[in-house]
Amino acid sequence: MNYAKTNPDLAILAVNTFVKDAADRNPLIRALAVRTMGCIRVDRIVEYLCVPLRKCLKDDDPYVRKTAAICVAKMYDIDPEMVMEQGFVDSLRDLICDSNPTVVANAVAAISEIASISGNPKVFVITSSFLQKLLAALNECNEWGQVFILDALASYEPRDAREAEVIIERVTPRLQHANSAVVMSAVKVIMRYMAIIDDDSVLRTLSRKMAPPLVTLLSAEPEIQYVALRNINLIVQRAPQILAHEIKVFFCKYNDPIYVKMEKLEIMIKLVSEKNIEQVLLEFKEYAQEVDVDFVRKSVRAIGRCALKLERAAERCINKLLDLIHTKVNYVVQEAIIVIKDIFRKYPNRYESIIATVRRRPWFCCGCNCCNGKKTT
Repeated sequence: MNYAKTNPDLAILAVNTFVKDAADRNPLIRALAVRTMGCIRVDRIVEYLCVPLRKCLKDDDPYVRKTAAICVAKMYDIDPEMVMEQGFVDSLRDLICDSNPTVVANAVAAISEIASISGNPKVFVITSSFLQKLLAALNECNEWGQVFILDALASYEPRDAREAEVIIERVTPRLQHANSAVVMSAVKVIMRYMAIIDDDSVLRTLSRKMAPPLVTLLSAEPEIQYVALRNINLIVQRAPQILAHEIKVFFCKYNDPIYVKMEKLEIMIKLVSEKNIEQVLLEFKEYAQEVDVDFVRKSVRAIGRCALKLERAAERCINKLLDLIHTKVNYVVQEAIIVIKDIFRKYPNRYESIIATVRRRPWFCCGCNCCNGKKTT
């Protein structure tokens, strides 16, 4: 597996041994033989792999079958035409109805990857019989198998709202899983099916169930937090009511990495409302006094975006911006002036009285190059 790329001719010499081992009495040897042949990325080895792979896909031992299923995806990456001609994709479809949940999960992973590589979604179409097998395997396979199955379910088109509710009911327990990937995959399925459900009471119940696991993800490592926040950002764009009452969990901590802070700012702006605007503005004002210049600038811009989003809160936002101007910190003042300009455009003839306050400030260059380097207000 390591030296096949540099010595393909020598790798071919070992094929006969692998083919022989693929018929060994020990299922572990059979599985390892097929896996090794699939990992040797040499074009000429594919023709030798077909016969043992076909046998292993129908092997009595589930470990051999699950290994062979993944091997089909690797083989497709080397020679797609041969995989289609030999009917290995059909064999994968048969494995989706296998009695072993791990085999089902590996078959789903392999056929999903083939559909992705080929760009043809018709390669893997979930039928009603497949659906029941996937839902049954979901409770029994390991965490990564659950991720593959949930991702496959996210592409399924339910017949009606009732079927969508049944699938969501089977998927909802995955929200309590310890693995964050399983949680996010379950959220993706639920979000996908919520668009089909018309019952407001069901939607409210689902929103309440989804909020706690999403909040829990924010107590993980910064890298996991970042991925979770990127997904939450998309979720609140589509369904802000899910986390409407959880805005405090997105307040930045002093030891948060800058990339986490930036994502939290974006989510806070999307969740801000007239009920929580006061506490959000206090947070943004605090952030505008931190050390990181980029974060400070974005915090000042966030105050302006709140003013543009909530007309009734615009005056409070302007007052906070004026407070920041009084700090006399150059980059804070520069950003605040630019933000106030946008507010003037949004609400003309309404807040011009603050211009006199701004003009009393010391002269400075705002950095926009409109003055060719001359000092201006």
